[in-house]
Amino acid sequence: MEPHPGVFCSNVRTGEWEPDPEVPGSEMHELVHADGVWAGLTRFTTVEGPSPWTPSQRETIHVLEGEVTIEIAGAPDARELAHMAAGSPLISRPELASVR
Repeated sequence: MEPHPGVFCSNVRTGEWEPDPEVPGSEMHELVHADGVWAGLTRFTTVEGPSPWTPSQRETIHVLEGEVTIEIAGAPDARELAHMAAGSPLISRPELASVR
């Protein structure tokens, strides 16, 4: 929701989810996708083993519920709060986590 130009608001308890084409087994709630920024929530709905992915832009995660391990090539694993560069090869190992 954009209550004022350039101001976007939502709620972590949203019921508005759609399949995330970039992250298999997950759904997303889009807060904003404008001016080079794409922000929102992701939740895993199925866990079918490790899921490799490479973000096309900078990616920030903050685990709200459950557990996830993000393996980052050449860096320590991320678990609760992390920020990754675009093009970083990642492997997501969720335990039915909700990630934002």
